[in-house]
Amino acid sequence: MANAMEIYQLLPKTNCKKCGKSSCMAFAAALLSREKNLDECTPMLEEEKYSENYTKLKGLVSPAEQASETGMIVHEDRCIGCGNCVVACPVNVAEDPKGAGSGNAPTNERVILKVEDGVVRLSNVEDCRRFGENKRLCSGCIVTCPTKAIEFV
Repeated sequence: MANAMEIYQLLPKTNCKKCGKSSCMAFAAALLSREKNLDECTPMLEEEKYSENYTKLKGLVSPAEQASETGMIVHEDRCIGCGNCVVACPVNVAEDPKGAGSGNAPTNERVILKVEDGVVRLSNVEDCRRFGENKRLCSGCIVTCPTKAIEFV
């Protein structure tokens, strides 16, 4: 996934405010956080000179559009179903100490990550530490994934 500076480099950099943001950099950050949508940058749509960059940006921001409410994306094509993320997730451990918390398959439905049909699936994302009022920067599932199938945007 791209960062705000990479997105900004492909924007018109006119700071026209037509998108509702104070600058193109603010719009880039809003795109990254899914607060805004690329089509809200009207110069990108109206002016032919930006068409190539629009296509590039669509490719950069489309993964974010598939993210859960927490910003988590599971790239199913990369996931090998190893379950490392399942047993590393602190919420899974707390909610399922006899299952995921002890290195086994989850034994209840209160977990966030579980392997189904050979890939990790999300459930109960509202309980993820990265979500809600008391959100924290947790990366337990990311650092344990050997194929980099999980990312946050």
